[in-house]
Amino acid sequence: MLPSVLRLAPISQGSVPPFSQLDLRGSPETELRRASDGWHAVLQLGGATHRLLLSRLPARGAALAVELPLDRDFDLQTRAAYRLWTALRRGPIRLPAQTGPIQQRQRLVLALRAFDGRVEGQNYRAIAAVLFGSTRVEDRGWKTHDLRSRTIRLVQAGQALTRGGYRNLLRSQRRSA
Repeated sequence: MLPSVLRLAPISQGSVPPFSQLDLRGSPETELRRASDGWHAVLQLGGATHRLLLSRLPARGAALAVELPLDRDFDLQTRAAYRLWTALRRGPIRLPAQTGPIQQRQRLVLALRAFDGRVEGQNYRAIAAVLFGSTRVEDRGWKTHDLRSRTIRLVQAGQALTRGGYRNLLRSQRRSA
């Protein structure tokens, strides 16, 4: 499951006064589906898309709580919960400024393209010719060519991304002081 999917659970009315009405039924901004693991809701609110999972559909006007497990995705889920809370109180949602440096984004695109080529059965030379241009890929010296090594590393990086490594891009980078 995506770390940005929030698990919601109804809570007793007396424990917490409802700060906001979240009516998932009949709202034009909500897409609601029943699945084997509960109810999945995609809510368009505050200019953002919020993905929710509920074990059961709450009654209208029921108070809801967000479940935040203390796991490796805790930071992502707290940010998703904060975006939902901000949207419910009608505040502006700020998108994260962690888009990454341009070079990193370009390398990620190359890695995914290289991996797609490998999945399609292309050899490293053909992949390199598409990514870097056929004029840069010479007939002689391919085994020791720097583009060969770079292409292999890009395919490996793309494979790591498709095996779940893309989630590391979402995690905040902790810097030691």
